[in-house]
Amino acid sequence: MADWQTTVTSPALARLLAGARLPEPPGAARRPAYRALAAQVRLLVSEGRLPVGARLPAERELALALRLSRTTVATAYEALRADGYLRSRRGSGSWTALPEGSAPPSDALHPVPPDEQGRILDLGVAALPAPQPFLSRAAARAVEQLPAYAAGHGHYPTGVPVLREAVARRFTERGLPTTPDQILITIGAMGALHLVRQALLGRGDRVAVEAPSYAHTLQALRLSETRLVPVPLTSGPDTWRHAGESPAQPRWDLGEWRRVLSGAAPRAAYVIPDFHNPTGTLIDEEQRRELLAAARSAGTVVLVDETTAELGWGLPDGTPPPRPTAALDRAAQVVTVGSAGKLLWGGLRIGWVRAAPALVRRLATTRVYSDVGAPVLDQLIAAELLTGDLPAVRAHQLARLRDTAGALAPALRAQLPHWRFTVPPGGLSFWVATGSVSGAALARAGERAGVRLAAGNRFGSDGAFEHHIRIPLTVPAPAVPEAVARLAEVAARADDDGRWQNADDTQPLAV
Repeated sequence: MADWQTTVTSPALARLLAGARLPEPPGAARRPAYRALAAQVRLLVSEGRLPVGARLPAERELALALRLSRTTVATAYEALRADGYLRSRRGSGSWTALPEGSAPPSDALHPVPPDEQGRILDLGVAALPAPQPFLSRAAARAVEQLPAYAAGHGHYPTGVPVLREAVARRFTERGLPTTPDQILITIGAMGALHLVRQALLGRGDRVAVEAPSYAHTLQALRLSETRLVPVPLTSGPDTWRHAGESPAQPRWDLGEWRRVLSGAAPRAAYVIPDFHNPTGTLIDEEQRRELLAAARSAGTVVLVDETTAELGWGLPDGTPPPRPTAALDRAAQVVTVGSAGKLLWGGLRIGWVRAAPALVRRLATTRVYSDVGAPVLDQLIAAELLTGDLPAVRAHQLARLRDTAGALAPALRAQLPHWRFTVPPGGLSFWVATGSVSGAALARAGERAGVRLAAGNRFGSDGAFEHHIRIPLTVPAPAVPEAVARLAEVAARADDDGRWQNADDTQPLAV
């Protein structure tokens, strides 16, 4: 294999395996540990959570991490080789593979390829289409400006000045005075998180995260070998007004946050307080202040993900976006990440970091060894949308989300009455508890039925939320009834055969 292949260490693989546990068939005899281990690795590869071509740990290292015998790990590796999921070369190690003739692993959190969009119903990716005609108009205006930039080298490590100014102005409008030297433009929000993670976190550092949280960030933190400390969201007593709806929005459990911050002393805390992904909840300012105070006392950097901060479709008309969390405690160490992808368009690969000018300069210096800077034309288009068209674009996108949510809630209650959810005040999705049916089983049944679903365990740091799925608000409102009907068919199929399909090979491994 090539030198650049992903190497998965034994602690990182152990954490991934813990998140790949499957429910145990009732009354089934316990299967050999090697079969359970092999099955969990196959699941990680087939779902795309473990990349194809990833170098796996040596047998002895993994055996120590999992507290298994080396013979168990060696036998599991041999079973994976026999099935085509592992290749080995003496002196070079072992790496993940796919059996000959297999399709590449699908990932519900990755977009459906264009050539399959007519065949597959995508209920995995939470991203809106572009707001038209606003995007096209902004692109035309940006192209007119491009010649002024084309005369130079086109590299802007901190970002094109006009976009830094537009982002800084938007923070100021929302209640956090900001200057352009506090803004770094990145390639999407994940690019921003990658730069911040490289600058602030080292291998083995603890990071406190909400449970559930954004799946891509959790996976990136796992692969960078930080240690995740989950802090559950809470919604109070488990009582329900009627089937399909809960009485309260989830909130931060501040008692648990204080315990984690003081006891575990995490280097950073990653939170999504504004229309949280995946639950859509909005954390009030009082809770934010208390968390910032606790983090300040612990010396913890608070990494705030504001990619969904503009998406308050469930709030009264005219309600402005929430104040930035960094505005509530100027003494706390807060780094804010934002993006054009959720409100404007995912095809504009533009994100940003708001931080102290010294950190912005540091990030700009180190990024030249990776991506140098974001595409100039994309930055100019984003600046146009943020400067002149933002109110109209925001109204357009919120109306679309509001219409879809208004159609989705009654359709779910009618066709899947045993599923439970809360209609959130904003965001891009519903977070749905699926009762006795495994979310992973639903996702597998959906693959066979042409419906892409994001299982809840993708949003947990420790294999939690097995009986949840995330349903994005990206299907146009008129298409919601048919989409939910197909979802109900998938649920029936999963309930019949998905939970215990191939039960011999899906016995969970206690790691």
